[in-house]
Amino acid sequence: MSDDLDLFRKETAEWLEANCPASMRQPITEESVLWSGSKMRFISEDQKIWFERMRDKGWFAPAWPAEYGGGGLDPKRARIVEQEMARLKCRAPQYNLGVWMIGPAMLDFATHEQKLEHLVPMMKGTIRWCQGFSEPNAGSDLASLKTQAVPDGDDYIVNGSKIWTSYGDDADWMYALVRTDNSKKQEGISLLLIDMTLPGVTVKPIELISGKSSFCEVFFDNVRVPKRQLIGGENKGWTVAKALLQYERAAMSKFAEGAKPSHDALAVLKPVLQAGQGSHETAVLRDRLAKSLMDFHAFGLTAMKMKEEALARMDVTGPSMIMKLVQSELEVAKYEVIMQGLGTQALGWQEPEGAAELEEITKQWMLAKSVTIAGGASEIQLNIIAKRVLGLPDAPSAAKP
Repeated sequence: MSDDLDLFRKETAEWLEANCPASMRQPITEESVLWSGSKMRFISEDQKIWFERMRDKGWFAPAWPAEYGGGGLDPKRARIVEQEMARLKCRAPQYNLGVWMIGPAMLDFATHEQKLEHLVPMMKGTIRWCQGFSEPNAGSDLASLKTQAVPDGDDYIVNGSKIWTSYGDDADWMYALVRTDNSKKQEGISLLLIDMTLPGVTVKPIELISGKSSFCEVFFDNVRVPKRQLIGGENKGWTVAKALLQYERAAMSKFAEGAKPSHDALAVLKPVLQAGQGSHETAVLRDRLAKSLMDFHAFGLTAMKMKEEALARMDVTGPSMIMKLVQSELEVAKYEVIMQGLGTQALGWQEPEGAAELEEITKQWMLAKSVTIAGGASEIQLNIIAKRVLGLPDAPSAAKP
């Protein structure tokens, strides 16, 4: 078996060497991220070649069944593909919340017909997905959601709204939590797949302090959604959502492994450290930077260990909950160190020299704070970890006077 895996690793490395263009092995930038879907645009011929070759290989999702467009590989071989791509610094050929989040949940809960309808387009990169969970009065407490889906013949009539929907204005489909029973809380929630081009769907971008508008509000006004787009059964959406959120946290941890642009704190601050060498302020900055670098290194090693345990069919539910919390807090801490080191320069993006780089650093500093909310606020994550991982009891209620 070991010889077979060694041979597969060798063949995988050779294929990647031959098929991944050199420009697709350079550090990725925000502008070069390829979000697949109906509005997909390639910025270079190399990017198009890399996308098409990985698509035709089925390696957008190497472990997915071949009948749904995946690579059909067993977990060990799928992990080898990931390892060799990381070793050769190959970029992700596409970004798609469908592949990272709703797709894995559909493999667990959807019917064969639903998988054929939705997973195959994901593997072709023709459909872009967004997530419709949070509402104006149901953020971390998703069970309080109020968006209604009322049965009407072969359809549901959906009314309500969603907020903080990432890239909702560019998405083709949404996977949304809706209320199908008002007499219950978690047990009255279902998960629907909604075509964003349906009559009655309105999307409005939200302007952020960072200057980017990746978040949107989505409104549903008597939207007619076929019942065949219900995943996991009526009033069973909470079970599907819990599984999906595990996949979401795993996807967010990919950002720490280089799948999403993030500044190298050492590279950014190296000139600052050299210029102020010997000063007390520089010594303090060097200490904070070293701690950040060591924390990220430890996080990366832990992520690798968790993946190997998952391959060995060990339960990694607890660690996966912890990883999202740690990664998002580490990202905030890193940008705080960078901003401390750059001082007033970090806010001086109106200056001509180095304006673009400084502006991007400042935007990422502000954006990093939102990651501690997206996918579950850190405070909520701590409560979940305390109860579900550590098994701690609920805090006693305050005594009434």
